[in-house]
This record gives sequence, structure tokens and C-alpha cells, in this order.
Amino acid sequence: MNKLPATMKVIEMSGPGGPEVLRLAERPLPRPQAGEVLIKVAAAGVNGPDLMQRKGLYPAPAGAPDLLGLEVSGEVVAAGDGVTRWKTGDQLIALTNGGGYAEYCTVDAQHCLPVPKGMTLTDAAGLPETFFTVWSNVFMGAGLKAGETFLVHGGAGGIGTTAIQLGKAFGAKVIATDSPAERCAICRDLGANRVIDYKTEDFVEIVRQEGGANVILDIVGGPNIERNFKAANHDGRIIQLAFALGSKVEVNLMPVMLKRLTYTGSTLRTRPPAFKTRIARELEAQVWPHLESGRIRVVTHRALALSEAGKAHALMESAGHTGKILLKMQ
Repeated sequence: MNKLPATMKVIEMSGPGGPEVLRLAERPLPRPQAGEVLIKVAAAGVNGPDLMQRKGLYPAPAGAPDLLGLEVSGEVVAAGDGVTRWKTGDQLIALTNGGGYAEYCTVDAQHCLPVPKGMTLTDAAGLPETFFTVWSNVFMGAGLKAGETFLVHGGAGGIGTTAIQLGKAFGAKVIATDSPAERCAICRDLGANRVIDYKTEDFVEIVRQEGGANVILDIVGGPNIERNFKAANHDGRIIQLAFALGSKVEVNLMPVMLKRLTYTGSTLRTRPPAFKTRIARELEAQVWPHLESGRIRVVTHRALALSEAGKAHALMESAGHTGKILLKMQ
């Protein structure tokens, strides 16, 4: 670790609360343990779990850094014992277990991927969290197949833009919901076969006219939960990844029985390291060629300075963004 600084700038929280609790601070440089690499961070993604952790609703798992940040891009500057694939100077992206809101970050070397050819190092920071999440839930979990109908709620957001493109790339018929018209246009531009403005149209009625959804990806919760049961086809698989409108609802579960529905949810951060390694290898083999050909692209809304982390969180909470919000190191 020669020539590396002793300290680094990081974003700390003064306590749970609003975006104003995020503040710039200084900490000692972390050292990579066996199987880890130390990355000089170029950019870090801002994600929903970061916002929840800041509010005190999503504590870091045991052993994880207390700093926010679940994905980074950057350059390897040191490696721990047993790391064979990556060497100093390699540019890569990584799914982290926290610690991404910093100038340097240690990560499991198995959870790193090369920057796709033709993509900037900054834009690549927005890949890991959404691509790991969508791939593991929609393809590994729900088994979305070519020819099936895939309903994506919140299509213009970070998860949604990834889900639409992956669904299309692997042969699904994609229906997306969003609002207003500008956000619907983004879904259309990314390849959705049908886009529903949920404020002016009834997605249940439209999806039923299309034959029902085989797989539904939902980040809304609340009233959407029961309506998803109605929109699903027989043997449909419904994936709940967030609850923007609440997780406590009264629902009629009869359709789950009558239609043989599967209703599931997950969080990525607490999954075992070996599972994340498997996702990384599947993404590299099956999805990276689509990214490098340009068939799938990362959608970046805005990159702000690390010191503007509070502003980035406020922007994400305003729900006015499309695609990913990033923090860029100076």
C-alpha cells in the first residue's frame, strides 16, 4: 500500500434523520483483508437502501461498514492475500456491503466485475446494485423466460430502467407503468412494448387485455399489492422489492390460491457472499455482452460531488429522477 494516503474523505451520518444528517468527514484508509481488493473510488451509486439506512430503518448487517454506499466503480490500488484475478491498476465495478460513500473502499474480490467496454467509469458505478438485484430476482428467482409477459412498475427509476432492458434483451414482452408522460417516454425509449400512465390508466385492465403478467416486479406496495394479484396470469410470479406506498395492507389472498401465484420479496445485502459471487459470474457471462454491444445501457440521471450526498438523497426522495443518481469523487 505504498504511496497511498493515510486518510480519506467519507460521508458520515450524525444520526438517523433527513438528508441533512449526511456530512463530510475524514477516516483512516481501510486495508484489504484476505480475498479483498482496495478500490480508489471513482463514483458510487445512491440507492433506496441508503435512504432507508439514513432514516434508521435499515441497519447495516453485522460486520458491515457503518458508511453508506452499496456499489462503486474505480481502480484497484491494493489486494489482499488470495486475490488472483485483479491487480493494481485494474478498473472495475463492485457490489459492496457498505462503505461506498468514500474515496477508498474494500470489497470482496469475487463481487467485482470489469467495466463494460465502451462505458465510462463514472456511469459504470450505477450498474451493480440494480443489475445484481434484477438478475437475481427476475431471472434466477422468478425464472422469466422468452415469450412471457413481464410487468415492471416504476419503469423510469433505477430498478425499472434495468428491468425493462433485461426483460427485452432476453425475449420477454415488457409492460411498464410510470407517470407523468416524460417518464413514460423513457420506458418506451428503453424498449417497453406497452407503457401505462398509472395516473390516467388502469394497469390491471390493460394487463388483463394483454393476457395477464407472468412476472411482476413491484416497488410500490400499498394498493398495488392486491391489484398485482388481479393483473397476474395463472402461475404468475410477483416480486416485491420495495414499499413506496406502504407494506401494511389488508388484501384478499384468494387469487393467490386460485391462480397458483408466487408472491415473494428479497433484500440483496444480507444474502451470503457465495450467492452474490454466483450472480456476478452469471451477469458477466450473460449480461455483459449486451452492455458491450450497446443493446443494454446504464441510465444515469445525475452525478454529484461526494460532498453533495445530502443533495443527492433529497433528489432521490423527490422521485423526480429517472435512472441512477451517482456520487463522483473529485
